[in-house]
Amino acid sequence: MNIFKQLFSRKQLVQTLEGEVDNVLESRVRQLEIKSKRLTNLLFTGEYHSAFKGVGMVFKEVKEYVEGDDIRFIDWNVSARMGSTYSKVFEEERELSVFILVDASASNLIGSGMQSKRDLITEIAAVLSFSASNNKDKIGLLVCTDTVEKYIPPKKGKSQVLYMLRVLLAIKPNALKTDLNKALQYLNNNSRHKSIVFLISDFLSVGYDHTLRITAKKHDIIGIQVFDKIESELPKVGMIQVVDAETGFSTWLDSNDRGTRNSWQQQHVKFMEDTKLNFKKAGADLLQIATGDDYVKTLQQFFIKRT
Repeated sequence: MNIFKQLFSRKQLVQTLEGEVDNVLESRVRQLEIKSKRLTNLLFTGEYHSAFKGVGMVFKEVKEYVEGDDIRFIDWNVSARMGSTYSKVFEEERELSVFILVDASASNLIGSGMQSKRDLITEIAAVLSFSASNNKDKIGLLVCTDTVEKYIPPKKGKSQVLYMLRVLLAIKPNALKTDLNKALQYLNNNSRHKSIVFLISDFLSVGYDHTLRITAKKHDIIGIQVFDKIESELPKVGMIQVVDAETGFSTWLDSNDRGTRNSWQQQHVKFMEDTKLNFKKAGADLLQIATGDDYVKTLQQFFIKRT
């Protein structure tokens, strides 16, 4: 009897703990929802719609060419058959598909202040998701490390966004490393139509530039590179041990040494410039945002500039 009582008590304890975890998760989802919807309603609704209006265009019909029409859209086959010049007419797709592609690798757990890179990624993903939802777009999620951790196909509605936020807040990745190649290839294989893709990562991945160029030909890619300020500027605190969160490799650095700090900063600048170059070659946009910075202002300026 005592054994059954102990087993029952343990079961109750597990259920209680699971219930507390669920309550904490729902509370975090609610807080993120409130903050994101406020920002979306106040700042992004108009800018987001204007920035991505006309991204998805589909062929509607052909019409006889008149002076002023775009010559790039002349349909030479139809023109040859009809004996006069005809051009194609396109219309804006009523529904856009938006993908939030999130890097959940271990390097994003870094945070020297009140906010980690993972926290920043989640907030940005939430704001973009609610913006897309307000625009009546379908929205999906792809979470990756060096494998695809979670894929949620695009759907409309608030319930879809809340489900995505729960996944982002609760997910415990199976891997530590980053391989953006696999994520981009998976996206290409599972999305038939042109989509808007927000790729949010610290981009501590190698050899993804070729796949990025292929993906950018099919989709409208907007990269958002997050970084922590300690990655750009080494604090002067004496001897410190630096550990690679993804590989476990560690080394000691003398942060009081000016040459060490300069080298640290120069490596970061080069890394950020290399990422810019990768996106420029792919014909895709890139934003770079540090933890603790005003990402709202950066996003808004990008939307306005894009419009």
